[in-house]
Amino acid sequence: MSSTPAAPSTTESRLEDLVVISGFSGAGKSTAMNVFEDAGYFCVDNLPPEMIRSLVELFTHEGSKVERAAVVSDVRGGEFFTPLEGVIDELHARELPARVLFLDADDNALMDRYKETRRRHPLSPEGSIAHGIAAERVMLAPIKQRSDFVIDSSGLKASHLRRRIADEFLPRHRRGRLALTFQSFGFKHGPPRDADLVFDVRFLPNPHYITDLRPKTGLDAEVVEYVGREGKLTAFYSLLEPLLDYLVPQYEEEGKAHLSVAIGCTGGRHRSVAITEHLGHRFAARDDVVVEIEHRDIGRKT
Repeated sequence: MSSTPAAPSTTESRLEDLVVISGFSGAGKSTAMNVFEDAGYFCVDNLPPEMIRSLVELFTHEGSKVERAAVVSDVRGGEFFTPLEGVIDELHARELPARVLFLDADDNALMDRYKETRRRHPLSPEGSIAHGIAAERVMLAPIKQRSDFVIDSSGLKASHLRRRIADEFLPRHRRGRLALTFQSFGFKHGPPRDADLVFDVRFLPNPHYITDLRPKTGLDAEVVEYVGREGKLTAFYSLLEPLLDYLVPQYEEEGKAHLSVAIGCTGGRHRSVAITEHLGHRFAARDDVVVEIEHRDIGRKT
């Protein structure tokens, strides 16, 4: 039984943007990939360079529905990584809508990150991390030279790196939902450096001076009840919540990808934690933001 062959598609390729991400192990490539994934890009991690060619052919073929894609290719590919130089040159020569993002970092930052995660370096699985970083620096030098954007993530928190990548690569209308972080902290330990908005709540009743409440935190109902006595917490929310409701869309309109709101009390264990929890859960119910709650100093001794 014969069948009639399907008519060839007349739809042209809609590929608008292809981002090739490379750089040092531990420099933030996973964070970069998350930025593009959140913005609706088709994402592939740890892709050998030769397969980038095949993927590009699929993306540029008639009928492809992929408009934006991001791929990560790095030294994890071992001997399969070396052709990346030629692939990048080829993408540029073909004048495709392709950009190369290179994530860099200094040796000290990379060493610290490896120590924190206790992971082995892909180029020195049985040797020292320093040797692996040195070898990686040699291998990546030609890729860095061919990159359209180089971002040094040394000293950058993940939230700052996300913001930097979004600012460089994503048009305002494609950045997706605003990443909104609520962070509690204690002024005695210093204010957070990455906060966009800081609110001082030390005017509220302090549970630290109540013997039974001192070992507890703002995650405990008894602490929340004490902080909110005499209606002071309710009165504060009646002013703060409308202010944040107004500010969040204003920051979105200005193109911010991430907004950090820090709430501070003296030690960062009671009042600020209770308020951060309340605000975080309140905004998590909205569909226009992605909320993260952090308690920086909740585990510190009083």
